[in-house]
Amino acid sequence: MTGEKFFVYPDKVDTFAFDWGRLALTVGPEVNGAERFSGGVVDLQKGQGHARHNHPGAEEIIFVVSGTGEQMVEDENGNPVVQQVGPGCTIYVPESRFHSTLNTGDGPMRLFVVYAPAGPEQALRELPDFRLIPAEK
Repeated sequence: MTGEKFFVYPDKVDTFAFDWGRLALTVGPEVNGAERFSGGVVDLQKGQGHARHNHPGAEEIIFVVSGTGEQMVEDENGNPVVQQVGPGCTIYVPESRFHSTLNTGDGPMRLFVVYAPAGPEQALRELPDFRLIPAEK
């Protein structure tokens, strides 16, 4: 494996774009051969967020890099637990639990997300507002 597979910047990989934001996968089977997890950088513009959804059979970690927002994660009884989150907060989403994120701050919100096992992010390609933005060369 070449060094470029170990050190990956979000602008050097294809980006999934949606009406609510972008996801640049910086680690995963198709990016650098990671087998047990995948992940990347999510950018949400002011007032934008992703709708309530889940990843059947997968856990997720969301780390708030910058910005502030409202995070919802369902508890074990299916009740929504909502909290304001900001830089440095790690959110754990148990397997198959519904969750959502909304940027409530005054500027962009940046997250780093990890899925285990790898793969749930590929379902995003099926969303009606999905667009693929090729990596910068």
